[in-house]
Amino acid sequence: MKPSDQLSEFVREALAQGGEPAQIAQALTHAGWSAPEIDEALHGWEVSSGLPPVPRPRPYASAQEALLYGLLFLSLGMVAWHVCDLGMGLIDRLIADPAEGWTYGGSSSARWSIASLIGFAPLFLFLNRKVARMSMGDAGRRRSLVRKWFASMTLLVASLVFLGDGIYAVYAFLNGELTARFAAKAVLVAGVAALVFAYYRDELND
Repeated sequence: MKPSDQLSEFVREALAQGGEPAQIAQALTHAGWSAPEIDEALHGWEVSSGLPPVPRPRPYASAQEALLYGLLFLSLGMVAWHVCDLGMGLIDRLIADPAEGWTYGGSSSARWSIASLIGFAPLFLFLNRKVARMSMGDAGRRRSLVRKWFASMTLLVASLVFLGDGIYAVYAFLNGELTARFAAKAVLVAGVAALVFAYYRDELND
């Protein structure tokens, strides 16, 4: 029997014998179980008067959701990437900076980003709407492991981009290379990363 199954079975028996959740949590903490493990085990059972503890639905995973959230993850990443690409091109056109060696690739790159957004933005909106409908239905009452994994991956990437952007901006400032154009691009990248982070903000509290 897995440790998690042992914990769940102990909680069920303790609740069946009339134990209070706070008392059970205290005993499990004293035995060495962590707070997240205890909370998950206690949340797995519903106590009803006159009935034995009723099991709540456990987190699940399915191949269909893996495809759905995988496409959502990909489309969100592509939209964010090409928004940044177009934004940087616009910044290059609006803010003159002769001292900066790197320049925007030109109209070809802009056309590629626009074409990518035309393809991926509708896909993202469609998948986002589908996910919202799922979360409002019966499936939304159960925690999807696939959704949590893809959300965690997205939050990790967004956090790394945000952190890297900040470090690079500080480095440019200390090196005396923080121009108006560079600062505008850093703000753009940070803003897009923050929006992606905000999209999955509810997952932080799950």
